Amino acid sequence: MTALWIILGIIAVLAFMVIGMYNSLIRLRNQVKNAWAQIDVQLKRRHDLIPNLIETVKGYMVHERQTLESITKMRSQAMNATTMEDRVKAEGELSNMLGRLQVAVEAYPDLKANQNFLALQEELTSTENKISFARQSYNDQVLFYNNKKQTFPTNIIAGMFNFKDEVFFEIQDQAEKEVPKVSFQQ
Repeated sequence: MTALWIILGIIAVLAFMVIGMYNSLIRLRNQVKNAWAQIDVQLKRRHDLIPNLIETVKGYMVHERQTLESITKMRSQAMNATTMEDRVKAEGELSNMLGRLQVAVEAYPDLKANQNFLALQEELTSTENKISFARQSYNDQVLFYNNKKQTFPTNIIAGMFNFKDEVFFEIQDQAEKEVPKVSFQQ
């Protein structure tokens, strides 16, 4: 009879351990989803600002039509991406195109003085900073979740309940990873 109570006690302890590991995986997975939702909010803000910026710039930048059309196309691709990987790639390309727009703006002194453009540019810069912070938070949550999911003994529970690894939000364009070169020579 004592052996039966010991076996039931061991089974109960193991059951509580499994429940605890399962619940911690659920909690971490939900934190990853929440972190992605925070990125999504900022990306929506960015997507909403872009058409206003494009319309403001169009009047000045007749020669930069291709850049403006590319930004519009990248925005559309980013908004319509269905998988996390496609979304990360599209957002990286959109960031790259917005960087090109900033370079092109330098050739238009009247545009740089336009109050509407300056306000939109400030909003976009602020949004880009918020996206960067949200990406960092998201990647931190993905790291915590993936580490928990892949370490023993939680990996056994994760495998039993079909938990999948989450994807990091990484820079796709190698040029963005390069350290900028600063030169003070004329």
